Amino acid sequence: MQITADMVKELRDRTGAGMMECKKALTASDGNIDAAVDAMRKSGLAKADKRAGRVAAEGRVVIQAEGDGQRVVMLEANCETDFVARGDEFRDFAERVANKILETSPVDMAALSATTLEATATVEEVRQGLVAKIGENMALRRFTVLNSSNGSRFATYLHGTRIGVVVELLGGSAELGKDIAMHVAASRPVCVSASQVPEELVAKERAIFTALSAESGKPPAIIEKMVEGRVRKFLDEVALTGQPFVKDPNLTVGKLLADQKASVVSFVRYEVGEGIEKKSADFAAEVMAQVRGD
Repeated sequence: MQITADMVKELRDRTGAGMMECKKALTASDGNIDAAVDAMRKSGLAKADKRAGRVAAEGRVVIQAEGDGQRVVMLEANCETDFVARGDEFRDFAERVANKILETSPVDMAALSATTLEATATVEEVRQGLVAKIGENMALRRFTVLNSSNGSRFATYLHGTRIGVVVELLGGSAELGKDIAMHVAASRPVCVSASQVPEELVAKERAIFTALSAESGKPPAIIEKMVEGRVRKFLDEVALTGQPFVKDPNLTVGKLLADQKASVVSFVRYEVGEGIEKKSADFAAEVMAQVRGD
């Protein structure tokens, strides 16, 4: 059967694949477009599985809010290179998934993957198709949905596309909320107040400080005071309210909030690729692998 330009265009519109790949699939299916779509989907799954082991430590953070701003989602989507992370297709996919999270409220990543994103294709199937089309491993790593309560408001901040912050604030102003969100992005607090610092983290730091102070040769009572002073300083460094405010280091975040009769209920900070071990890459070998279709 003769493969026409219109047939190739229709298949491209339905799959998003390249012209030559569409023509090849149509030829193999003897012009049956539905059969070509099925074959390309199966091929896409195989390619996605083949690339699944490659490290995806680049990507972008997406923040979406419902119209009234009382519900916010933050999503981290990963890929292998910054070039793809900045591309329209990857950005569009991440934004559509974030909106789908707001719409359907999946309980976890597995539920999200099984959610229908377009026509009859699930989020996972669309992801696999994009992997096959672009040639990079991609992953949806994590998401958080926050719901306002007791009159709180959300402030959000994106530093480029790599760092995202959502702050839940009681009282204060929109400007204050943005300032706090920017501070969280820059200063990486682990919790709101010193009382919320995980006990195991405090115990670990106390043991380190004790070992260091013991080398001073000072009496045990003095060493104990030295250790407690260092622990208090550590708590101020990692808790939001004890940190010097980035815009005015003479003012702590806690004092800033108190002056404006506001408080932070919670915050979430995402940074693309944090905690993912990146491999040392041979760029030339990577290019050749993509040329070969590995």
